[in-house]
Amino acid sequence: MSRPIPRLFAIRHGETEWSLNGRHTGRTDIPLTPHGKEIIRSRAIRVTSESKLIDPKNLALVYVSPRQRALETFHLLFDHLKCLPPHTITEDVKEWDYGEYEGVTSSDIHNDRPEWEIFLYRCPGGESPDDITKRVDSIITKVVQEIHRKFYEEGIGARDVLIVGHSHFTRVLIARWLEAPVILGTFVHLLNVAILSYNHKTLKEPCLDGLNLYAI
Repeated sequence: MSRPIPRLFAIRHGETEWSLNGRHTGRTDIPLTPHGKEIIRSRAIRVTSESKLIDPKNLALVYVSPRQRALETFHLLFDHLKCLPPHTITEDVKEWDYGEYEGVTSSDIHNDRPEWEIFLYRCPGGESPDDITKRVDSIITKVVQEIHRKFYEEGIGARDVLIVGHSHFTRVLIARWLEAPVILGTFVHLLNVAILSYNHKTLKEPCLDGLNLYAI
């Protein structure tokens, strides 16, 4: 029996005060702005409804970061439904830990360290590129082996997975899904929805299927 190719959707949380002014926001738990909430509400039905981009009946699992900006985004995307899709709230999809650079803008960091680039150097007191690579690779393995493979090869479960998380995390996710070094994330301009899937109807050929289809 032919089955549709599985997909991994990744959605960045909506607007916050710190995202507006470019401050690195990792473990700091700040909410969405009223404007950010309204944007998600106005587009949720067009994104997460039957026969739309993300059809809830096709979702095997949603991974949600525990930061309130991601939790709010998740609920605003799905609260129009009678029930929420299967989901788990996990630190595995939290944002990059910026350590001493938490709340600091890139321009301020570069005043002291002009050569610094997050995809190349450790954040002092936080995660290195190798650290977040290991965390992201672990999630990818779970998605591919525990969900996508079971659906595509055995007909068990549902087709799609969704991650509701953060910008740098998702840029690393895209790079590692494509089996590329984390530095590829430098070249990804992420506004919101990314679709990761597979070429030629085989799980051996991961691909980027879509990027920034909706700005939430």
